[in-house]
Amino acid sequence: MSFANLKRNRSSIDKLVTAASAAGGGETKKSWKDERIWKPAIDKMGNGYAVIRFLPPMGEEALPWVRYWDHGFKGPTGKWYIERSLTSLGQDDPVGQLNSKLWNMSDDDRSDTRKQARDQKRRLHYVSNVMVISDPSNPENEGKVFMYQYGKKIFDKVMDAMQPTYQDEKPCNPFDMWEGADFKIKIRKVEGWINYDKSEFDSPSPFLGGDDTKLEGVYNSMHSLDEFTDPQFYKSFAELERKMHDVLGTESSTPVREEMASSPAPVMREMPAQNIEEAVAAPVAEAEEEDTMSYFAKLAAS
Repeated sequence: MSFANLKRNRSSIDKLVTAASAAGGGETKKSWKDERIWKPAIDKMGNGYAVIRFLPPMGEEALPWVRYWDHGFKGPTGKWYIERSLTSLGQDDPVGQLNSKLWNMSDDDRSDTRKQARDQKRRLHYVSNVMVISDPSNPENEGKVFMYQYGKKIFDKVMDAMQPTYQDEKPCNPFDMWEGADFKIKIRKVEGWINYDKSEFDSPSPFLGGDDTKLEGVYNSMHSLDEFTDPQFYKSFAELERKMHDVLGTESSTPVREEMASSPAPVMREMPAQNIEEAVAAPVAEAEEEDTMSYFAKLAAS
């Protein structure tokens, strides 16, 4: 899709809301850091502030966001499991299947099996293209286009902007370059949890003053989000199952030789050990916990 077509065929709020409702709301030195991905910095007190502008879908992408799940946990072997979940593609996932068995082995939420299922829980992520307007902690990011991964709390704020609760509030499509709004990310730590409650959209305004030349430059700098929903970027069930058993120190029934012969070369980046604990152990926001409890409710029903 060209920039001119984007301006003529902007996604309507109704289309985005409907889509969200249908979704249910060879290296010498390995590095997990992806320079395409931006995240707001948080100080020692757990506070953070930044201003971004959500950007529209690019090319043939139908929506300005993608949604996926992953698992991140450390097994009794001391090894880590950091993998995207096949449930993102609507497929069965080995960790999901194991968690279902563990959860249903006991009715006591304090049981060891339910604790293990919680530790191995699925984590929800949304990804969108954004331009960083203000990043006081890292001003070199300002004026650049990145992919931004965020959770349910911020996604709910996006949906609230498109579907306001009160009659005196006008709907706003945050992803529209001409009629969208800047998003102010305000992070606090509340009772040990990362909290985004004070984050908010500013009043609607044309992005970059509505200058089409500048806007087209931004549009041409956007990143494809395909890797988060394209099956070729996911490991096979057999490969994930083998990795799971290796991390947990359990016996696998999967023929490793057959699996290795049939599996394509891994596409995903591997996270170096020194960065894993920081990424996995970070407290999640309350809204992500709500999604977690919904996940466990489904396990109990399976």
